[in-house]
Amino acid sequence: QVQLVESGGGLGQTGGSLRLSCAASGRTFRYYGMGWFRQAPGKDREFVAAISRYSGDTYYADSVKGRFTISRDNAKNMVALQMNKLKPEDTAVYYCAARGDPRIATGVIWYDYWGQGTQVTVSS
Repeated sequence: QVQLVESGGGLGQTGGSLRLSCAASGRTFRYYGMGWFRQAPGKDREFVAAISRYSGDTYYADSVKGRFTISRDNAKNMVALQMNKLKPEDTAVYYCAARGDPRIATGVIWYDYWGQGTQVTVSS
């Protein structure tokens, strides 16, 4: 069982930066593949970024590639999402997710555990 708690959301400005953090419980965190998803009002939850167990492999949605960076610290049971060059369309609730498989995955159905979400609002 893994519990995930996101933090760091809030109000950002177009062109600015925000950093999201996800704290995970459990001694087996280092074995999990991790991801970030987001959901805007009236839209489906969508993939943002993922990172494999060993942090060497990362994958991003086209919409955030070159602007967002996912990272993890297995010693601290933390995953982060650095968001730069923010755009109004980045406004959404952002969710941290974990999967028992250490590999990268982009689909919602492949993740076993979810955080409660943190709101990110980007003003124009």
